[in-house]
Amino acid sequence: MVSNKGSQSGSADRRLQDLGIQLPEVPKPFGTYVETVQTGNLLFFSGMLPVVDHKPKYIGRLGKELDAEAGRDAAYTAALNVLAAAKEHLGSLDRVTRVVRLGVFMATSGDFFDQPRVADAVSDLFRDVFGAEKASVRLVIGVASLPLGMPIELEVIFEVTE
Repeated sequence: MVSNKGSQSGSADRRLQDLGIQLPEVPKPFGTYVETVQTGNLLFFSGMLPVVDHKPKYIGRLGKELDAEAGRDAAYTAALNVLAAAKEHLGSLDRVTRVVRLGVFMATSGDFFDQPRVADAVSDLFRDVFGAEKASVRLVIGVASLPLGMPIELEVIFEVTE
C-alpha cells in the first residue's frame, strides 16, 4: 500500500512518481456540492469516500462485513481521491504547505476497535507524499453508517500557497 519514505526529499508531485502512485480521476459529487473549496490559504474537501469510477469500492461496516485490511484499503482509496481533487484544484500538490486536519469516519460494528490502524493508511500516505514535517492533527470516529453504505469517509483540510 504505502512505503515508509516520509523523510525523502523532493516535491510532493515527484514523491507520487517515486512511490509509483497514479492518481485516479477526481470523484464526482453524489449530490449538490463541490469537492473542494479554497478560502484564503485553506483548502477544504467534501467528505471523500472510497469510490472508483463513481462506484463504491467497498460496502459494509468494519467488524461486520469488512475486516481492518479492507478498511485500510478503503481509507487509502479515499485518500487517493483527496490527492486527485487537490491536484486538480491546485494544479500541483507542491502547493500544499501542511496537512492541517484529517478526520476519518468509519462505519463500524459496536465491537470494532482497530480504528487507529485503519486511519494510519491515510496518515501514512499523506506522510509519504508531503513529508513527516507536514503531518496533521487527526480525529478518528466510529459511526453506525455512512453515505451509500460505504465504510469510510474522510474530512481533510490542507494549508496551501495562495
